[in-house]
Formats: sequence, structure tokens, C-alpha cells
Amino acid sequence: MSRTIRLVDVTLRDAHQCLWATRMTTAMMQDIAPRLNRAGFEAIDLVGGAVFDVCVRYLREDPWVRMRILNQWITETPLIIHTRGQSLFTFEFFPDDIVELAAERFAANGMRYHTPYDALNDMRNLEIPVRAAKQHGLHVVGGLVYTFSPVHTDAYYRKKAKELMALGVDGIFLKDASGLLRPERIATLVPALKTVMGNMPLQIHTHCNSGLAPYVVLQAVEHGVDVVHTATSTLANGVSHSPTETVTRNLRRRGFEVDIDLGPIEEVAERLAFIAEVEGKPVGEVREYDEFHFCHQCPGGMVSNLAYQLESMGLQGRLNDILEEAWHVREDLGYPIIVSPFAQYIVTQAILNVMGRDQGRPRYESVPDEVRLYVRGGYGEIAGPIDPNLYDKITRGQEPITERPGLLVPPAIKRLRATRGPFQSDDDLLLAAFYDDGQYSALKAAGPIRTDYPLGETPLLTLIKGIAARPDITSFHYFEKTVGTRDEQR
Repeated sequence: MSRTIRLVDVTLRDAHQCLWATRMTTAMMQDIAPRLNRAGFEAIDLVGGAVFDVCVRYLREDPWVRMRILNQWITETPLIIHTRGQSLFTFEFFPDDIVELAAERFAANGMRYHTPYDALNDMRNLEIPVRAAKQHGLHVVGGLVYTFSPVHTDAYYRKKAKELMALGVDGIFLKDASGLLRPERIATLVPALKTVMGNMPLQIHTHCNSGLAPYVVLQAVEHGVDVVHTATSTLANGVSHSPTETVTRNLRRRGFEVDIDLGPIEEVAERLAFIAEVEGKPVGEVREYDEFHFCHQCPGGMVSNLAYQLESMGLQGRLNDILEEAWHVREDLGYPIIVSPFAQYIVTQAILNVMGRDQGRPRYESVPDEVRLYVRGGYGEIAGPIDPNLYDKITRGQEPITERPGLLVPPAIKRLRATRGPFQSDDDLLLAAFYDDGQYSALKAAGPIRTDYPLGETPLLTLIKGIAARPDITSFHYFEKTVGTRDEQR
């Protein structure tokens, strides 16, 4: 009997975060959300990571309102809220009372599925997020963040999976933000996790930075993965995820059952292609394999942004020098995983080291406060060793931090009500916790979220006008109605 594999859609969150700098508006989602809703996904990823922050700072769309709007368009499939554990949507740790209130508001605003992770895999930083989400009825799938190093072995991940399961999660997802998984590692890592997890579902969330992901996810399923995260083809590949359409067809060819209706997905792909054309935004393209990526491990979007920033700093042509130094900084600092915020911290330290070297100064003469805090253990458990002499140099002799980081942050709700209130809702209180008065006021002054996007004629007709021989050919599905579906034609 063939195994059934489920898919999680990331088009509305991670895909445009990767390819469109997180600039998909709520209006752009109106015509595609109902189609994703009826396609048969286990869940649809909506808000989290950079999406919440960009909604506030750049799009001036209240992310709580976006949740409520999308709940009107997506009624059959659970919507996912994705958080950085105790850091929620930012780089800083929040007090336990804010994290607990956030979980309550996730549920109140229609989120039914929560995928928290901690960038250091310190499960203490997931204790409050998982417990609070479960108390409010959310389905919780906790993240294990993937990297490779001398200390991130299969045994390490087995240990971390046990710790995560002890928190009471409903499943685990293997989060590979930089696309570092290779087929040979999948062959050992997935079975190692499944020996610990038993019947608990294991998900894979991996990006296409190396070009390997579409094959890696197939191998992951062969070795026991139950759920694959995918993106609609228009916003797949590149530094995004594997295409839903391709993964579905490939899994079926290997004999697996995949309960996805590709008709609505192809309609979504057409509409996204139209929006990309109108807005001047890129679509995903397959990337070539580059071994250097596995050395520095930086996410693709970060590399492109770094190149631009270096040019503005007068450091043109130094990108590879910086990435090479980032590799060695990571080795020095106990192999932090290159995801936010540690990707930014490691690259910043690499830039300072390279600039200092150019001026004849020793490495680590200048160290950001965030790196000092990390080295002391202020963000959580460090996986690998740090040379004692380097530790003393960076921390200036300060003692290590061994407590759960959230315990070091004082409660905030009472203080916020006294200093920033009154608030019309707890949603607004949380916005005030996350943002200063300037950002908060600008968001509130922006007015209602626009929910209509001017698609006009059907997207495919607009793109091929003047080429189509017949005016009634407005969609790929015209052909399916007249000569059968693509699967039937085979």
C-alpha cells in the first residue's frame, strides 16, 4: 500500500519573502488565496519571519488584520503562524507574558497551526511558545534548524528531537533555511530522526539555494518524511522552495499518494506571473550548484543584499572575502546556525574583521554588542566550543549566561499599558511591544488594508494577447476541458 504524503504551501509567506523581498500585499492574495484553499494542502503558511515586520514597517498593513482577512478567503485549510520562538517576529527576546499573549491573539485572529523554532535549537526558548499555543488549541509543529558542522551530527539532532518532543509538539519540521541539505545527509539524518519520533509526523522545509532541493525532498520522503513544504512554481526555485507542481508529479511517479489538486495551483501560477509582470518582480529560476555556498552557508537573499551594501560602503569586489571570513567567524564562535539573527551577526563580524585586517588591526578588535551577548550565552545554548582566550577577548571577562534567556527579560504588559496605553485591543498592545511609537503611529495612520488587486482580464490572456489564435483560450484549463487533463493525456 502506497504512503500518502501531505504538502504545506509557503507561497503566501516564505516564497515571496525569498523572491519579492516580502512585498506581497494582502490585495495580491485575494484572487489566489481561495484557489490555494481548495487545492488540498495540510496547511498554508501565512504570517511569520519577516512578513509580520515588513507588513508594519513597509507595507503599512496591520498583520493582525491580514490574518482576519485571509481567514475569510481561506476557510477549509489551516493557516500557519510562523515564529522565532521567544523572539516571535524580531531579533530580540520578549518576556514570557508577551509571548503568552501573542499565542492567545494568534488563535483569536484565526491561526490554527503554529510552527515555532529557535535559531540555536535551544529548546528552552520554545517552552513558553509551545505551551501557550497548545493551551489555545493550536496545532504545533516545532522546528529543528538544520546546518552541518563537526558538532551538528545525527546524534545532535536525535537529542534535540527528543527535547522538542518533550515539550508536547504535534510534529517536527526540519528547517533548512539556506538549502544545505544534500541527498547523502538525508539518507542518515531522516532515519535518525524517525527512530526517535516513531509515528509523529516529520516535515521538511528546505530551500533551493544549491539547486538540489527538488531531489532532496524526494529522497527525504523515501527515507520517511511525511510532509513537504512547497511553493507555487512562479515563486519557487531560486532561493525559494521546490515547486508544488513538480514535487507532486514526481512523488506520484515514485508511487506515493499526494492529495493535491493541481488545477487551482496552475491558476495561482498564472496569476502570480501576471502580478510579477505588472509589478516588475522576479520569478524563480533554477540555480546552479556552488560548493562555496556550503562553506559560508549564507541565505541567497542575504548574499545579494550584502553585495549591494558592500558597494555602498566602498567595498566593491570584496564579497567573497567577506563570505570567506564569515565561514571562519562561524568556526570561531561555536558554529551558530546561519539563520536570522545569527546570519546578520556573523556577517557583520566578518565585515569588521576584514576592514580591520585592511588597516593592520587584529581580528575581533571591534565586536558588536549582539555578538558579545551571543558568546556569553545570552541567546541560548551554543553548540560548539569557543576558545577560552577568544571568549575573554570578546566578552571582556564577563561571566557566561546559563539561565533560560526569557527569564532575563522582565514582564512588559503592565508597563506597556501604563506608558503607551490605553490600547483599543490586545493586538495593538502587542504591536506597541514590537515597535516604537513612530512605527506604531505610522501603521495606525495608514488606514484600511486594500483588498482588491486589478487583475483585469484573466492573467494568461493578458500575457499572450496578440498571440492566441482564439479569444476564448483564457487559461490552461480550457485545454483540460477540451482534450483532457495533463495526467489524462499521459
